[in-house]
Formats: sequence, C-alpha cells, structure tokens
Amino acid sequence: MAKRERTPRFEEGLNELEGLVRRLEEGEMPLEDSLEAFERGMKIVKTLGERLLEIEKRVDVLLEKSGGTTLVPAGDEDGDD
Repeated sequence: MAKRERTPRFEEGLNELEGLVRRLEEGEMPLEDSLEAFERGMKIVKTLGERLLEIEKRVDVLLEKSGGTTLVPAGDEDGDD
C-alpha cells in the first residue's frame, strides 16, 4: 500500500517560505538554484493561500452554526466594496 504524504502544517510552510526568501535576498545562490527556490516558493504560496481559504470556510461554518456572524475579509472592515 502506498504511504500517503502528510500535508505540512501552515506554520511549517510559512517557515520554509521565509527561509527561501532569506536565501534569495542574500543573492549568493547560483542562478539555477535561485530559480528552483523561486519555483518552490511560488508553490508554497499557492498551497498556503488554498489552506487559508479552507480555514476561512471552516470558521464561517462554525460561526454560522453557533449563530455568530460571518468573517469580513481583511481590508474590508468598514463594509465598503
């Protein structure tokens, strides 16, 4: 039976992304390594964004079930569109 790959925790992904950014900003990596780090970073950003959307949906469901209000996206606190 194939072993299922564990989904990294949000914080682990964020830490890895921060490390990649630090290495890229130092500017000491060869071009090919920099490109690989950038591609990995973009993949992490996509994964983290998807994870945040999943979490937001779960929180909305929990709030709705408890009779609370739904969340307002960051930057929309005043309710203007």
